[in-house]
Amino acid sequence: MAQAEAPTALSTPSIDPEEVEKFSRIAGEWWDPKSKFAPLHKFNPARLTYIRDILSRHFKTEGAEPLKGLKVLDIGCGGGLVSEPIARLGASVTGVDAAEANIKTALVHAEENGLSIDYRHGTAEQLLEDGGPEQFDVVLNLEVVEHVANPDQFLRNCARMVKPGGMMIVGSINRTPRAFATAIFGAEYVLGWLPRGTHRFSKLVKPMEVRAALKAEGLTVMEPVGVSYNPLKDVFFITSDSGVNYLMGSVKPATS
Repeated sequence: MAQAEAPTALSTPSIDPEEVEKFSRIAGEWWDPKSKFAPLHKFNPARLTYIRDILSRHFKTEGAEPLKGLKVLDIGCGGGLVSEPIARLGASVTGVDAAEANIKTALVHAEENGLSIDYRHGTAEQLLEDGGPEQFDVVLNLEVVEHVANPDQFLRNCARMVKPGGMMIVGSINRTPRAFATAIFGAEYVLGWLPRGTHRFSKLVKPMEVRAALKAEGLTVMEPVGVSYNPLKDVFFITSDSGVNYLMGSVKPATS
């Protein structure tokens, strides 16, 4: 994911009728499992299962809409590949992305599918400053931290937007030799799953670094889980091995 130039202010873009067709075509590409976004489609089921299960356990919910009533922030939402399934699970979703084209694409696709999602063009920092801090039951921070200028401050800013008793889930790539070999060299240079240069090894963030930033804001951080790839079945799955891709849940203590 190329880092977009930061917008000057948080905004909710509107779609001009003449733009609908253009962004509908882009949405078609985002949501096509055989497009350049195919790796995200392969990756999505595993991380969505983890998100649903950990949130259901924490908030003690169940049923077809286990996230009903929860206010969820999806930072770096892209074209909405996580925002939409989370909304279908009953949550009230706000999606934020620094790339306006992503937000317009997500808006069009959500409208085409009858989903009401509050998409905003901007950054986490702008959301924090915009009359805030606005707080959410859940903050999803997925495949973003490795693209920001100051990961520690970014994570701490996001933590401030979690309500007492709420959760933040961070997903990223570990800074290990094996991650370089598979998630960067393998995925970008051998398999061509991602454009070359999407990730820089020096900007990858270790789970212990995520933990330190979130603990500094008073969150209790769970042990990371890994997301591994089975080439024979062409699927990703949750595992205890967090040496490459990982997901981490964290909880902000409820006020007494």
